Amino acid sequence: MTTDLASGAATLQQYATDGRSSVWVAASAGTGKTKVLTDRVLNLMLNGSPPGRILCLTFTKAAAAEMANRINDRLSVWTTLGDGALAQELVGLTGALPDQALMEHARRLFAQVLDTPGSMKILTIHAFCQSLLRRFPIEAGIAPHFAVMDERSAAEVLAEAREAVLATARSGTDGPLADALGEVTHYIGEESFSELLVTLVLERSRLRLLLDDGGSSRCLERLRTTLDVAPGATVATILAAACQ
Repeated sequence: MTTDLASGAATLQQYATDGRSSVWVAASAGTGKTKVLTDRVLNLMLNGSPPGRILCLTFTKAAAAEMANRINDRLSVWTTLGDGALAQELVGLTGALPDQALMEHARRLFAQVLDTPGSMKILTIHAFCQSLLRRFPIEAGIAPHFAVMDERSAAEVLAEAREAVLATARSGTDGPLADALGEVTHYIGEESFSELLVTLVLERSRLRLLLDDGGSSRCLERLRTTLDVAPGATVATILAAACQ
């Protein structure tokens, strides 16, 4: 039974590496997903796909580096393997006995990858999106020479914005801002204000949608409806009603 299961898994993995099939691979950690993806990329190149036309997207930089290293390691080994050993590698990869032309093509793939402008495109999703924005900044409505802010810089800018808001509110030069900050700090305390800003930043897309749909007054009206709070109610009236 174990042999049958192993054989079946190997057959499924070999099917998944065939570039002519559209495949969704779902498996737990350590079951060989990266190997399947690496073999699939190698199969694509063996079947004539130029390295520069293959795009691999991953979630993390570590996964992208792992993929690139595995592919380059395999291709570099192929350049020096004898005919017998290379044929055995290609049989395990493609499931068919290669001819001399295919083996010569396999040996040249490493040089093709090295000569590809920008190398193979094995990127994180974020890096791929950034590359698209850099190619089409006008269409995306952003500055052509934009820079992506890292987490440390973002935290510093957020801290500066927080201090600017607190300073403006304390000075009293902006009445509505001072009133709003007074209401907020009445419930959460000024020390927790930074945590509130972090939450607002994380949810800024949803917050923007709410504010664009009728502004803050419409947002508050919908919130009152959801919570079943009467218009004009205050904390005191809500507490009094609850006590009754």
